[in-house]
Amino acid sequence: MFKHLLVPTDGSELSQSTVRRAVSFAKETGAKITFFYAQPDFPMISYTEAIVVNPTPDEFLLSTQKEAQRVLDLAKGVADELHVDCDVDTAVDDFPYRAIIAAAGLHQCDLIFMASHGRGGFMGLLLGSETQKVLTHSSVPVLVYR
Repeated sequence: MFKHLLVPTDGSELSQSTVRRAVSFAKETGAKITFFYAQPDFPMISYTEAIVVNPTPDEFLLSTQKEAQRVLDLAKGVADELHVDCDVDTAVDDFPYRAIIAAAGLHQCDLIFMASHGRGGFMGLLLGSETQKVLTHSSVPVLVYR
């Protein structure tokens, strides 16, 4: 059936739950996984939940790279525990849905396995529903896990 899953993750609680379920699904079906983290591009102003910050481009890049590595290491650890073959990837793009779809094509994935939603609060409001955008624009089948 499915041989290679792309599993986007942002480190949120729901995303981590989705990682665990995707690994279980891959174990059951013998599929490989590529975990993917979409890094935001440098903004003029970056909004967090409560404050406005304005880091330098180098500080921002380092911060997003560290976060990508942290999130992907967590996901890889889950796959390693169940002996599921996996890779990790990350890309910088202002539009996470676009990066997710591109990664699915690049890695020749035959299923995108993703959470129904990710970040909450103000960031979630700004980003909109990346899952909805992936569903709308992807030619690769998408399994949405809640």
